[in-house]
Amino acid sequence: MTLRSIVASALAEDIGRGDVTSDATIPPGTRAVGRLVARRNAVVAGLDVAREVFSQVRGVSWRSRARGGDTVRSGRVVAEVRGRARSILAGERVALNFLQRLSGTATLTRAFVDAVKGTGAKILDTRKTTPGLRLLEKAAVRAGGGMNHRFRLDDAALIKDNHIAASGSIAAAVDELRRLRGPRFRIEIEAQSRSQALTFAELDIDVLMLDNMSPAGMRRLVGELRRIRPRLLIEASGGVTLKTVRAVAKTGVDWISVGALTHSAPAADFSLDLVLLRR
Repeated sequence: MTLRSIVASALAEDIGRGDVTSDATIPPGTRAVGRLVARRNAVVAGLDVAREVFSQVRGVSWRSRARGGDTVRSGRVVAEVRGRARSILAGERVALNFLQRLSGTATLTRAFVDAVKGTGAKILDTRKTTPGLRLLEKAAVRAGGGMNHRFRLDDAALIKDNHIAASGSIAAAVDELRRLRGPRFRIEIEAQSRSQALTFAELDIDVLMLDNMSPAGMRRLVGELRRIRPRLLIEASGGVTLKTVRAVAKTGVDWISVGALTHSAPAADFSLDLVLLRR
């Protein structure tokens, strides 16, 4: 889905056949300024989406007062819209919904990125996104300083526990992937134990995921894996929190994937303050 189609769908869902409240209470020619204001400290994401909302309701001009990735304090105006009051109010809730959700993801991502600073580990998202909003949520992760893992299933191969259980031969599956996709296609495999990790590291893969392992166990294992495959990328995954992420990063892994960035980020707090313009 494109940004335009995502926004159009959200507006249709919210407006229905029209804003009956505004139509009944606000004269057609009334003009206003609306200021999008942060009510708590946040990392901004989704301003481009909010701008598209007001572009589609029409009769409204947009001025950004911040950029994606900016850290803003409570009370900061991040954007201003100007035009027909009815149009501003028609887009208000949809614009705020996107801005709050996406800034929440960016804010949580920044917290994880800051927590691992100096370790060399990178914070990645997952495909645990809201259906239909993956494009926007992964952009919000980037705004927060994180990296994107696969966008969709054809971007890279990730052989996980269910694939392993259903496959006759993991080695043969990896060889077939390499034959079909070529040397530059990324192949990753998930290991849930030390023995699996050491076995899989011998295969023609690019990334090895260590799933749900303790930091102490990962630290020892990473050392072993570096001796076997010095250039193999090692990823940690599984229940990583802000309390545990630095300990995980100190094990020497390259990547840490965190599903919570997109499935559990608290919404940031923004509001739209409306001021009527005199004719």
